[in-house]
Amino acid sequence: MGLAGVCNDFGNHVAYAEYAEALRHLGMPIVAPIAAPNLEPKEDIWPSEVATGFRRHEEGVELAWLRWGFEPSNPKGRPVINSEGRSFAASRRCLVPASHFFEFKGAKAPKSKFKFTLRNEAWFCFAGLWSPGTPEKGEAFTLLTTAPGPDVAPIHSRQMIVLKREDWESWLDFSKPEQELLQALPCGSLAVEQVR
Repeated sequence: MGLAGVCNDFGNHVAYAEYAEALRHLGMPIVAPIAAPNLEPKEDIWPSEVATGFRRHEEGVELAWLRWGFEPSNPKGRPVINSEGRSFAASRRCLVPASHFFEFKGAKAPKSKFKFTLRNEAWFCFAGLWSPGTPEKGEAFTLLTTAPGPDVAPIHSRQMIVLKREDWESWLDFSKPEQELLQALPCGSLAVEQVR
């Protein structure tokens, strides 16, 4: 399962209490939903599946359930799961939490599969955008990608943007220039393990 040339698989084992503690510490408490939801851990999240995301809401953030992939402009096209190469100044921004992501290498199936995690942190957030979507399919998100950093470059030609924790609020609030935020992490930031 997968689409060639795109970043299309990540996982999330993060418990709600971990979200709440980290975001409160950053001055972005979860203000909606009121009750703590039951979040099921997922090793693989694929395009068109639903994942959690955070977006600004009142004096904090809202935890939302968003489908991965914007509707394509061509009715026969694939969902837009990655976005790159333009300004996001007027966009609806979100954070998409994850405990890991995967990249694939090889020309034929089954491709080699590599799991990336953030060193010294149990989880992280991707830079994302969200869309109201359609009444039939609901709200959606896409993940921003960039040229690969030194940890990912040996495996893949693009990578999803992992934001530094201190930049999560800046991404949501447009308080830092995009070029400072939308970069690959420095060498050694990500640990990699071949899982297939």
